[in-house]
Amino acid sequence: MPDLRVRNVNKTFNGSQVLHDINFEVRDGEFFTLLGPSGCGKSTTLACIAGLESPDEGTIELDDSVFFSSATGTFVAPESRNLGMVFQSYALWPHMTIADNLALPLKLRKVAKARRNELIDDALAKVDLLHLRNRYPHEMSGGQQQRVALARALVYSPRLLLLDEPLSNLDAKLREQARAWLKALQSEVGITTIYVTHDQEEALAMSDRIAVMSKGNMIQVATPTEIYEQPAAREVAGFVGNCNFLDGKVVEATGSEAKVQLEATGQLVHATGRMDVHSGDAVTVAVRPERVTITGAGYAAAEGQNVVRASVSSVQYVGSKYEYLLSVGNSTIAADCLKAGHHGEVDLLIDAENIFLYPQKQVVPA
Repeated sequence: MPDLRVRNVNKTFNGSQVLHDINFEVRDGEFFTLLGPSGCGKSTTLACIAGLESPDEGTIELDDSVFFSSATGTFVAPESRNLGMVFQSYALWPHMTIADNLALPLKLRKVAKARRNELIDDALAKVDLLHLRNRYPHEMSGGQQQRVALARALVYSPRLLLLDEPLSNLDAKLREQARAWLKALQSEVGITTIYVTHDQEEALAMSDRIAVMSKGNMIQVATPTEIYEQPAAREVAGFVGNCNFLDGKVVEATGSEAKVQLEATGQLVHATGRMDVHSGDAVTVAVRPERVTITGAGYAAAEGQNVVRASVSSVQYVGSKYEYLLSVGNSTIAADCLKAGHHGEVDLLIDAENIFLYPQKQVVPA
């Protein structure tokens, strides 16, 4: 049985609809991420679950508890939902010690002092900060403050943990360390977690499943591997990782295979990756830069492989790889390569299974 169920949730602000029929389930103990660009509705979705916003329509249930139902007029106040939440700002009381910051939610729940101290020490030990229990927030680093905020959210054993961009204030190196630590802690505690971020790498690294959102719609819910390797829509392919897009027209489609004529060159390419297209459809041909191999001109294609003629426009060295920009007719393709040395006319090798096809009429509702 799923831990959290969100059904047909709609939300409007000042006459503008910001959530469109949001539907998803979060399983017990799962690390579930809401991923999307700024303004896509992910934080509003989290606020509706927390009770900080009330949807216009739909239902939100946790186990056998109904938090919200437009059909019955049910709305459970945030303080009665027993959820833990960490915001981007951490929201620590500056005049209180770390221990006192953790004590506050326990006092509100009328937990006895002796038991409070046990719970505080246990929570701080989980985040490796027990030795700093008597310090004040300003005496701690940003990474330590983030861990205090998480300990405060966990100290009263919430039913669900909600995290809204909790790592965004950390620098890149510290953020990378924090995400590994946070995921390990979540797995150890076993608490069901909903995580909001716009950072694709963060979502891929930490999540059991990801819900990609765009313009208030939930576009795809899947594992990180499925999101990256089999994006359900152009919006997903373009937002999660890097992706090349070329216009084309399907000249033949049979089952899971298609032949597409590229608009830029007139060349036919064979595709067996994700598709929902028919003969005659105008499509977007999508392929990720790391799936494009550069070789010398005149390469003979192997079975299941496409060879596309291109010319090198530029190359950038970024440490772990070289990033090439190549002209294909009047279009541009990016390709990642481990070595330099390609110039002039080249061939691009693209396996048919690494090409995604999306109907050009496929759009996300406004």
